[in-house]
Amino acid sequence: MAARYKELPTTDSELTGPRPPPRARSLTIWRLVVAYGAGLLTAFLLKLALHEQGPLRANRRLHELGAPDAGSTTAHRYPPPSPTNAFPPLFPSDVGHAGPTPTGAEPALVATAPSYPIHTGAPHLLAPETLANHSKKPFDIFRHWGNLSPGSPSTATRLVSTRDRSLRKAAVHGARYPTGQASYGGPTNFSARLSQSPSSWQAHGQLDFLNDWTYKLGEEILTPFGRQQLYDLGVSMRIKYGFLLQNFTDTNTLPVFRTESQDRMLSSALNFALGFFGHPLEGKYQQLITIEDHGFNNSLAPSKTCPNAHDHAKGDRAIPYVRQWAGTYLRDALARLQPQIKGFHLTIEDVYVMQQLCAYETVAIGYSKFCELFTEDEWKGFDYAVDLYFWYNSAFGSPVARALGVGYVQELLARLTHTPVPAHNSSTNATLDDDPATFPLDQSLYVDATHEVVVLNVLTALNLSHFAADGPLPADRIPPRRAFRTSHLAPFATNVQFQLLSCTSSPDPQLRIVVNDGVVPLDGVPGCPDPTSSAGACPLPAFVAGQRALVGKTDWAWACRGAWDVPPGPAWNTTTGDPPAPPVA
Repeated sequence: MAARYKELPTTDSELTGPRPPPRARSLTIWRLVVAYGAGLLTAFLLKLALHEQGPLRANRRLHELGAPDAGSTTAHRYPPPSPTNAFPPLFPSDVGHAGPTPTGAEPALVATAPSYPIHTGAPHLLAPETLANHSKKPFDIFRHWGNLSPGSPSTATRLVSTRDRSLRKAAVHGARYPTGQASYGGPTNFSARLSQSPSSWQAHGQLDFLNDWTYKLGEEILTPFGRQQLYDLGVSMRIKYGFLLQNFTDTNTLPVFRTESQDRMLSSALNFALGFFGHPLEGKYQQLITIEDHGFNNSLAPSKTCPNAHDHAKGDRAIPYVRQWAGTYLRDALARLQPQIKGFHLTIEDVYVMQQLCAYETVAIGYSKFCELFTEDEWKGFDYAVDLYFWYNSAFGSPVARALGVGYVQELLARLTHTPVPAHNSSTNATLDDDPATFPLDQSLYVDATHEVVVLNVLTALNLSHFAADGPLPADRIPPRRAFRTSHLAPFATNVQFQLLSCTSSPDPQLRIVVNDGVVPLDGVPGCPDPTSSAGACPLPAFVAGQRALVGKTDWAWACRGAWDVPPGPAWNTTTGDPPAPPVA
């Protein structure tokens, strides 16, 4: 066997053979390195050309069409249900050692300042730099969203020579997510249509962002900005009316504030209280939470016991007006936007929803691309569309508005006169209102949290006819200098103050109504003087007598449960919030 195989080399010289000269060896090594590097580069370029060509085409295709999740809902769940690092005993809320805690005098801005402070803008929210017409003129888009506006225009109301004796205040919840259902528009309807077939449509131009846009809104609860609004409102009210708390110290009692069980209403009330009283709340006031549900009498949610308010022909009369006006003011917007989304048929209602999304996204996540899509005139048109909606559904143009607001007016009169509600013939709750613990009549400060529609119901029931001067509102044009503007009367965090004043010029206490820091003329209240000569104030006896007369003319049973009908559209109208008169017996 050994004869068949050569003997293996045993030394390096035998393995490599004769060594070449040093220069030849250097050239050979260099050529090998260059050849190896060139091979790697060629292989990489070939792989890139072959492997990436398909994905690049696919990515371009995905960009051209809606992404697979375009229009779908994005939600973040916080707090986690069972955090692994939660050790409450290690993190007590009070460890003592608070340091000095003496208090100072309570603020009394309404009694000491020459006017209310002026507030502008909406902190933490960003408006678009330019609109669809590229206008650079000053234009406050936040004031043209109707009830979705993040605050009302503040006015420099001069304070007359008075001293506030007491305050009754109604406040509306802060900025919220959309409601689950909408008679016209509704952001969820639009997003659902987009997400049904995202691969069939392609957006470009101003609508390019829709290709990977997702729906990021919740439903009905307060947004972070909404929570801040009510906190700030509480701070503002403490600065204006803090001195009224001395009355509670003197009588050894606590204020009773009211709200409802709905999540955003309770959260609004608690955030207001934190701003007004400061943390902690215990021992500083009592929060009454009334039930908002069908079958429960509640002046802060009066529609729940008014069947006619849920009849679309009676309680939802606005839709034909809104639809007609949207078709007018959004015609050009639809023509401009439709070519920018291929494979998806836009309607006037879709374009209207885009305006809603601008407002809702801004107050929820701080900024919205939808805001850039429209011109100033189109935003003015949207603002008026919301006015039409609330005028005919909740205010002077609604046949059930006065009846829905009269229960709160009855409670207001009880508080002003320190006498119980005489008859529970509306939405008042006898169980709560007849108990002095839950409905005290001798407080110097009352705060109720309710909905914007209820504020409009109450303004209608009070017969504040100044706001009805332009009615019935037309659906084909915007009345110039209209008095009824939802963005002024019922934006997010709106507030209505009923001020009871002592004036040196009058022996009687004076009542004044202030809506978002603007004094309201009371010339629609029987017996109240001309507002131009009274600074908007009315002697309390005259106001009470006038409101009692108006309450006496309000037939809640007929408006809410009567068998009456009204035709749709302008064939029938009201500017007082009343239904057709009952037949004469």
